[in-house]
Amino acid sequence: QVQLVESGGGLVQAGGSLRLSCAASGRTFSTYTMGWFRQAPGKEREFVALISWSGELTDYADSVKGRFTISRDNAKNTVYLQMSSLKVEDTAVYYCAAGYRVAAPSGPWNYWGQGTQVTVSS
Repeated sequence: QVQLVESGGGLVQAGGSLRLSCAASGRTFSTYTMGWFRQAPGKEREFVALISWSGELTDYADSVKGRFTISRDNAKNTVYLQMSSLKVEDTAVYYCAAGYRVAAPSGPWNYWGQGTQVTVSS
């Protein structure tokens, strides 16, 4: 069982930066691929980024490539999403997810956090 708690969301101006964190409980965190997803009002949840258990493999949605960076610290059971050059269209609730041996955005993702709101103003 893995429990995920996101933090770091907030209000930021366009062009600014924000770092999200996702703290995981459970001793098996280091064996899970971790991902970030987001859901804007009236839209479906979409993939943002993922990182393999070792950190060697990362993948990003085209819309965030070059602006967002995913990383993890297995010693702290935490995954991060560094967001830079934020745009108004990045406004959404951001969710952390964990998937066992996941290698692609399609998952399957076994565990989800409750989400953290990111609002980018113009």
